[in-house]
Amino acid sequence: MGKVLLVDDDVELSSMLREYILREGFEVDAVHDGEAGVRAALSGGYGIVVLDVMMPGMGGIEALRRIRGQSQVPVLMLTARGDDVDRIVGLELGGG
Repeated sequence: MGKVLLVDDDVELSSMLREYILREGFEVDAVHDGEAGVRAALSGGYGIVVLDVMMPGMGGIEALRRIRGQSQVPVLMLTARGDDVDRIVGLELGGG
């Protein structure tokens, strides 16, 4: 699968998730805003992107839109929101 890219503005949560993923034997890079996440995801160095939906500035939905414009890297959407509209849009854009 390669390396995991974690994109989440919550630094504490990112650190915790990073530790869990590392324990499973994966390499993990974390960035904390949508712009950096898009740049990293499009670099081609990741097997999967874990992308937070709610971030200041460029949110996860817009980041996914930009990633999908140039790449089919698998994207797992991470959200605390239960809004069906966000789920549908994320799935339609190719997130999981």
